[in-house]
Amino acid sequence: MKLLHLAAALVMSFFLSSAFAEETIMEKLDVQKNDMQRSTNKAINRAKEAACTSSEMECMKQKAEHRASEAYDATKDKATELKNKLD
Repeated sequence: MKLLHLAAALVMSFFLSSAFAEETIMEKLDVQKNDMQRSTNKAINRAKEAACTSSEMECMKQKAEHRASEAYDATKDKATELKNKLD
């Protein structure tokens, strides 16, 4: 019986001591704003890449720069989101 109570107390402590806090409304709005900005930037980059009339090498360079910029923005936004969840 003691083992059952100990196990129940252990399980309850895991549920009650969550490492993630609720995001505030402002943080949720920031997430949505960041998602919209990334989507818009991605669409603009794809349009620029489709309209590229330079040499093949220049177009590939531009495409690589766009992908790197998009990856940087996504990583930065996800890190901020994670920080907000842990706060």
